[in-house]
Amino acid sequence: MKPQPSDTDSLRLASYNIQKCVGLDLRRQPRRILQVLEGLGAEIVVLQEADKRLPPRPAALPHFVLHEAGWQIADLGGAGSLGWHGNAIIWRGSRISLTEIGQMTLPGLEPRGAVRAEFETPLGPLRVMGLHLGLIGQYRRRQVQHLAELSAGLAEMPTIWAGDFNEWSRLPVLDQCAPKMRFLPPRPSFPSPRPMGPLDRIALSAGLIATQHGVYDERPAHIASDHLPIWADLASE
Repeated sequence: MKPQPSDTDSLRLASYNIQKCVGLDLRRQPRRILQVLEGLGAEIVVLQEADKRLPPRPAALPHFVLHEAGWQIADLGGAGSLGWHGNAIIWRGSRISLTEIGQMTLPGLEPRGAVRAEFETPLGPLRVMGLHLGLIGQYRRRQVQHLAELSAGLAEMPTIWAGDFNEWSRLPVLDQCAPKMRFLPPRPSFPSPRPMGPLDRIALSAGLIATQHGVYDERPAHIASDHLPIWADLASE
């Protein structure tokens, strides 16, 4: 389903695991990812696997490709990376301005982290946290709890968590680890040709509602990555 453009009283945010821009045809095509982003119509996008795997982890989706398309990039990585632990946040349009960024290390056997960007938006101040959680359930739960604890120490602000949570269950397993966040009903986004697992998710704090949300499956999203992007139109509560 192709999402309709958001109105002036809402803000569209999306999350997309771009698998280092390597599609299911095993071709690395950053501009194909860009084509999917264009179709999404989002103003803020949280990306996962945005950098190549080996040090110095250069950006898989080059900065100049994003800049040519009018996207701005939160400077979370440095040394040529697009993000941190593969997590990146991009945005575009005159309605949004960046005010602060940050990084958070998450516990677990695998090296995992989350990123934070704060914006001035038509909805007011807004905090966006992008993450890619671990493959092992007990560590995913610890990571969500840790993120909730870190969030409690920040200035109060409407907050969004978005990313690849790597959680197959549709039960409120992770929701119970962060009772102050409301997870949107999970919808299957993986694997992209025939989605079965609701791995990609969005959660909202008090002060925000989603007027609509979904999974974007227009071509070439079915082949550009092994995940489909998810999106939500947000409004003030």
